[in-house]
Amino acid sequence: MSAERFEKKKTIDLRKKHIGPSCKIFFSHDPIKIVQAKGQYMYDEKGQRYLDCINNVAHVGHCHPDVVKAGAQQMELLNTNSRFLHDNLVLYAQRLQATLPDKLSVCYFVNSGSEANDLALRLAWQYTGNKDIITLDNAYHGHVSSLIDISPYKFHQSSDAEQNQYVHVAPSPDVYRGKYRGEHLDPATAYADEVKDMVQRVHKKGGKIAAFIAESLQSCGGQVIPPQGYFQQVAQHVREAGGIFIADEVQVGFGRVGTHFWAFQLQGEDFVPDIVTMGKPIGNGHPMSCVVTTKEVAEAFMSSGMEYFNTFGGNPVSCAIGMAVLDVIVKEDLQGNALRVGRYLTNLLEKQKEKHPLVGDIRGRGLFVGLELVKDRLKLTPATAEAQEVIYRLKEQYILLSADGPHRNVLKFKPPMCFTTEDADLVVDKIDHVLTELEEALGLKSHNALSVENESSKRKVSVTPFPKL
Repeated sequence: MSAERFEKKKTIDLRKKHIGPSCKIFFSHDPIKIVQAKGQYMYDEKGQRYLDCINNVAHVGHCHPDVVKAGAQQMELLNTNSRFLHDNLVLYAQRLQATLPDKLSVCYFVNSGSEANDLALRLAWQYTGNKDIITLDNAYHGHVSSLIDISPYKFHQSSDAEQNQYVHVAPSPDVYRGKYRGEHLDPATAYADEVKDMVQRVHKKGGKIAAFIAESLQSCGGQVIPPQGYFQQVAQHVREAGGIFIADEVQVGFGRVGTHFWAFQLQGEDFVPDIVTMGKPIGNGHPMSCVVTTKEVAEAFMSSGMEYFNTFGGNPVSCAIGMAVLDVIVKEDLQGNALRVGRYLTNLLEKQKEKHPLVGDIRGRGLFVGLELVKDRLKLTPATAEAQEVIYRLKEQYILLSADGPHRNVLKFKPPMCFTTEDADLVVDKIDHVLTELEEALGLKSHNALSVENESSKRKVSVTPFPKL
């Protein structure tokens, strides 16, 4: 690609940087219409196959036959609202609860991640009697009004939006470009102390904390992995203030992180949230979600006198599909696959970091991986236009990838869990070629080229202008 074309494309993407990686932007240059999907592949109306690297909704693979069969068979027998008793509801609740710590024992079935997080806030407000919510910078928790209020990823995009007085934004625990970085001796405590100080400020102004809410791994925030021990300390500060901890697993649950079934478990066995919300992968594309909480929180919610009812939440078809998803995860060892392929993918990307100065950071767990592009590894200048160029060029080669983070410069991998090492080889090879062309257009030299120059000049120490932070 010529430098002229790259600069033109860069200008176009910079104009759109505040809009986000929506379908309109993602497919704006050459729109495609997807009409069919299977496994980790999607097909357009011409039959062209695309490798899907971003669809964490089709968790066990697009249109998995076992999931389709379970839904169709139950639909032939019965589907109705949840006022009627049905075994599927109880069986599925038991199956879900068995994957969680014993303390989390009461399930509320709803229909989307937004519904789940909205209900979680209601539970917190009723249980604590308090109003104030602490959320993380760059967080996104859903599209309904109550959740836009606690989603800086959304309300920071609006120039005239006023932050809700009961919402307080703590720093994202980002150890790459956040306030406390990898070289800090104890970033977990430092970030948790920010929350502690925030609690104290809220109390001084007469407020009271109802809940702290966070994705177990920040997704829209740029694939951010909180330092271990952060959640435990935050939970302590929040609970001492009378609040509770809500773990949003809508993006990252159901075995995606590989080592554990739930991403909050990465923090350690000594951490258990008060509420866990689930969505996206729970139904493999079928609209369903769940809120799981403690008996104490549920009883306080019941004592309000306001009956909670959800027409479609927990209907027989949704529960049959949910159980089929759990069955496939076990049957095909998809959690194990996420661990193995995720490590393989991460290792491949780490080699790209060694080779390409545009690659600033590789981070992730299992099949939840982020590749952050920067123009300068010292200043961490976001390579936003370059990230969008990678996405566009990959789509030309029938690979679907996207970007996230506050600067839209983090290439995100959240593929169906049947993603293979061969898929990883393919996409990383394509990224390698695109980055090489971009760096040539920008006048950047690869680390390999720098090493050759250093050897030819007989320098004893290899010098690079992009030191590892």
